[in-house]
Amino acid sequence: MSSAKCSIQIAPGQGIHISSALRKTLGIGKPGQISLIFGSRTITSDLVLTRKSGHSLRLSPALAAELKLPHAGNCLVTKRGSSEIQIGPLIGILAARTEHEGISFGGMSGFFRQIISAGEGQSYSFAFSPKDVNWEEETVTGYFPLKTGGWIRRSLPLPDVVYNRMQSRQTERDQSMSSFKDRFLRRSIPLFNWSFFNKSDVYKLLVDDPLAHHIPESHLNPTVNTMKEMLNKYGTVYLKPSGGSLGVGIYKLIRQRAKLYTVRYRSRGQNKAVNYTSADRMINTLLKHQQSRFHQYIAQQGIDLIQIESCPVDFRFHMTKDGENKWVVAAVGAKKAGKGSITTHVASGGKVLATDQVFRQVFGGNAAQMLRKVRSTAVDLARAIERHYPYLLGEIGFDLGIDRSGNVWMFEANAKPGRSIFKHPTAKIGERASLSNLIGFCKYLSKF
Repeated sequence: MSSAKCSIQIAPGQGIHISSALRKTLGIGKPGQISLIFGSRTITSDLVLTRKSGHSLRLSPALAAELKLPHAGNCLVTKRGSSEIQIGPLIGILAARTEHEGISFGGMSGFFRQIISAGEGQSYSFAFSPKDVNWEEETVTGYFPLKTGGWIRRSLPLPDVVYNRMQSRQTERDQSMSSFKDRFLRRSIPLFNWSFFNKSDVYKLLVDDPLAHHIPESHLNPTVNTMKEMLNKYGTVYLKPSGGSLGVGIYKLIRQRAKLYTVRYRSRGQNKAVNYTSADRMINTLLKHQQSRFHQYIAQQGIDLIQIESCPVDFRFHMTKDGENKWVVAAVGAKKAGKGSITTHVASGGKVLATDQVFRQVFGGNAAQMLRKVRSTAVDLARAIERHYPYLLGEIGFDLGIDRSGNVWMFEANAKPGRSIFKHPTAKIGERASLSNLIGFCKYLSKF
């Protein structure tokens, strides 16, 4: 099917006016009745040929209102069958919305503005929340950013594709939310990034995959004996909440030597370390104070990571699908742990560094080769997760580490990755690539 960029115009007149150039590009025969599709809405009218140069479609205000076209502008058009033209794609970004002192999408507002801007000229992109959908009328109240700040609402058809960016794990776990998302699938509307990953879910997905050797040994709801065995085997064990993020609630258990064990953690903005004379005493003390939480914890093998200035370094790989449905590395950020911190998270004192500089400093003449190896591993891991995951994925954030022997390890995979790595000046190109890829993937899913 042929498609083209097109100028959509709204002006008085009868029928749907198409320029000669656009008619030729789309391979449309003699003018007659034509159906125009926008999201879930279809209208039918007479097709009128104009001699206007360039690719353009012109609708009357009445037809635009019937189609629920929010405004004139540039987008893509494609031919569907012999007498149907689709304009769009109409991309919906699903998120939580509030209206306290104005419309807001919370901390995601800036990102939504960025991605909507990235889609300008090739899509109609908008943000919406679950409460904005009217299933009976098959319409949605969508929000478009204003250049002066704030948002403007428009009534729209159901979109061609949904990019799920709901911000709350708790909301996503609710059964009503799953039912809500399922209604899009029943209407054959692709929805990608179904929900947040839990750490245990990702490990289970890959446990029998050939790439499982990239995952540290991990156990959900570990027993005291399991943690003791792992400490004896690896010397270091991390305890992580399965559904956690930003490094909150993580403990690092260390076997220093016989009769000296240390647990490190972060509390109230401070890094803490407590010593014990036995593994039993250390673990039982943790269990005593955190019993209600540890049934959702994972015990994970500690890895001896490469270091910069005696501080461990790991890497955030921001993966996206592109317009050809392929996984690509959109950006890489190196993260150095703060002094005394058990994680590299910025919120815990970590620092984002220039990735190329870190690889040169650690690997010298082998830097380029090592970076290619890690990038290739990240793509392979994304493909592996996608093979085993039951829903569409279009974006993954990996926390990867490299040990002192050059082995690559995957610590976490995030279906809704944060974007803090893009704050580093060297990551701006990657930020633009991530936005462009997401729009491209939406175009692919909606068959534009």
